[in-house]
Amino acid sequence: MHYLSVKNMVYCSNCGTQIADDSYFCPKCGKKTQAGKAAKVNYPSDELQDAFYQVGIELERAFNMAARETHQAIKNARSNWQQNHKPSQEQTITCPKCGTKNPTGSIFCISCGARLTPVEESSGSA
Repeated sequence: MHYLSVKNMVYCSNCGTQIADDSYFCPKCGKKTQAGKAAKVNYPSDELQDAFYQVGIELERAFNMAARETHQAIKNARSNWQQNHKPSQEQTITCPKCGTKNPTGSIFCISCGARLTPVEESSGSA
């Protein structure tokens, strides 16, 4: 004789489907059974929610790191720009008439008013 092991059967408290008493979820409606509650099993959606939470934490870390790196890059760029755009003795034009040092790009002397750059001749046909 061959005997089949028969599990005790219970009914789903949500939909009434007969299920094995050691089932964690109802196969018809997905409701967690008493065995599932006792075993403290998670719903698949609980696992998904945990995964999203972990992704959120990782994204927050990544955004914070990106913000710090961007802030530092802007700070470095500002510092480099300021160092490269400071007026220096080499970036001046000396007036041929009075010897005053004028800022680069000056056309007239800031001290005597003399012209610092030659007048450009117009290129045109006569």
